Amino acid sequence: MQLIQPDRVQQQLQSLQDKLLYAHLEMTTGAYAAHRDKSKMTASVFFKNAPVRYSHGTLAGAGPYRIGLKTNEGWIYAEGLTHWEESDDTRLIMAGHDSEGRLLVSFMLSVEPF
Repeated sequence: MQLIQPDRVQQQLQSLQDKLLYAHLEMTTGAYAAHRDKSKMTASVFFKNAPVRYSHGTLAGAGPYRIGLKTNEGWIYAEGLTHWEESDDTRLIMAGHDSEGRLLVSFMLSVEPF
């Protein structure tokens, strides 16, 4: 993965717009390591292969970045994104890592299920 290049990610979002896609969103504030310090509250979210079609997709911020997708039913939103994988024009893979390199958030879109 490489650091997010906002213009290229925005182009990818536009190329996937109005297509039936599969979305993956995962976030954790340290839920996998909560056993080390019980005083820390953790939060997490996970959904995979949810069908989505969006009419408008935006990457915003100065880094870490946030992404928002406007669908007919509402919005999908993720914040804290730092990296992306440039692959092909059929998927977008993004992640947010903390200063120690730990994964905090992942956001993926693809024409094929993950």
